[in-house]
Amino acid sequence: MEQGLNVLGFSYNGYHFSFGQRTYIMGVLNVTPDSFSDGGLYFDLDRALERAYSMVEAGADIIDVGGESTRPGSDPVPLEEELRRVLPVVERLARELKVPISVDTYKAEVARQALERGATMINDITGLRADPRMPEVVARFGCPVVVMHIKGTPKNMQENPTYEDVVAEVKEYLLEGIRLAVEAGLPREKVIIDPGIGFGKTVDHNLEILRRLKEFKALGQALLVGTSRKSFIGKLLNLPVNERLLGTAATVALSIAGGADIVRVHDVGEMKQVVQMADAIVRGYHHG
Repeated sequence: MEQGLNVLGFSYNGYHFSFGQRTYIMGVLNVTPDSFSDGGLYFDLDRALERAYSMVEAGADIIDVGGESTRPGSDPVPLEEELRRVLPVVERLARELKVPISVDTYKAEVARQALERGATMINDITGLRADPRMPEVVARFGCPVVVMHIKGTPKNMQENPTYEDVVAEVKEYLLEGIRLAVEAGLPREKVIIDPGIGFGKTVDHNLEILRRLKEFKALGQALLVGTSRKSFIGKLLNLPVNERLLGTAATVALSIAGGADIVRVHDVGEMKQVVQMADAIVRGYHHG
């Protein structure tokens, strides 16, 4: 949160989150063969674990494990396959790492089994809409949940996304996700919102959201922003996915200026420096 506003704080699974004082870095760990940026690189358990350790060493505060690619045009993964990909990684990381483990899933059964194995957070790209049992699962465990906005599904979301007012419509969707979590019994402060950069948005929609991030802060929740290596950066700069580091850095710094509490990134070491500088300027916070 901006300086002068109350800090959102809560504890879960032995970890304390204090949003508002500094920006948290969420490192992306895709245990998939086909994710847009790093598909196949960490599909093997040992390589996935090695990648997670290196991200923590580089400064990641949270590791976000995903077992299903949600790139534009992707198909859903069957439940049993997602469980097979995710659970061994979560179990090992929860036991061996001293940072919270988030699981990027919209399936309640994946969330339940991951939380039973030590996961700390659920990151639902559908904002608790895809699986009606998800609000009940996160409420039963009392874990923090990321409620993200998406228009359509990963398969069709980029075909022709249109809005009358993208920020107003995304805010309305996020408010409904907050309501679903709270009505299921999850304390409101444990709901983190994500406007879903790149999920059913054009380049101009993404830029408008980033320009108006402070309007999302008015909802009173911790705010996560995920811009890392995304296609709108590539389209603006005419660069392939592996050359979007500096474009990502610009979006991360400006997201923090707009009020982001968590930034979700692939290049943790480089973005750690961006976060440190942005926090010093925006929040007056000096990282150790």
